Amino acid sequence: MQNFVRQTTVPASIIALALIFTVPLAAQTREGVMGDLLKDTADVEKKIVALANALPESAYAWRPAPGVRSTGEVFAHIASDNYFLPALLDIPAPKETGITKEYKTAEAFEKRPMNKATVIAELQKSFAFLRTSMTATTDETLNTPIEMFGQKSSTRGVWITTATHLHEHLGQLIAYARSNKVVPPWSK
Repeated sequence: MQNFVRQTTVPASIIALALIFTVPLAAQTREGVMGDLLKDTADVEKKIVALANALPESAYAWRPAPGVRSTGEVFAHIASDNYFLPALLDIPAPKETGITKEYKTAEAFEKRPMNKATVIAELQKSFAFLRTSMTATTDETLNTPIEMFGQKSSTRGVWITTATHLHEHLGQLIAYARSNKVVPPWSK
């Protein structure tokens, strides 16, 4: 009998642990607009980070014309705004970024000298911050009014702007990559 208890206790413990770790994952699935935006942002994040990794460091200085952001500057801009846009919703960016609700702080972050490895690290940190900020937004707060860039908006509007902003720059980076003879990794 003692062996039977020992033999059934181990598998039961494993099943219990599996349930403990799978339930929180299932509970994290979101419905509605925030669920859609989180899924979309995760997809665009994978593509942006994949391009950042696929482009050679020499392409980070490439720009299509004078006065236009270089490839590296576009990546830095994305990271910056991943911190700045949540700050508009009173979600403070990590102190080390120096980013507040004032856009000039986001611009200062973008101007920091960064090599390819630093840019990729900042992208990953900024997307983690963005994901946490979006996940913390409750459906009840989506209609909360705010002012963004001098116009009336809502919390929902900020998150939609965030997603469209990411797609705008993903398209830009795809063009930059192809101009540098780099095929986007997901389209090979």
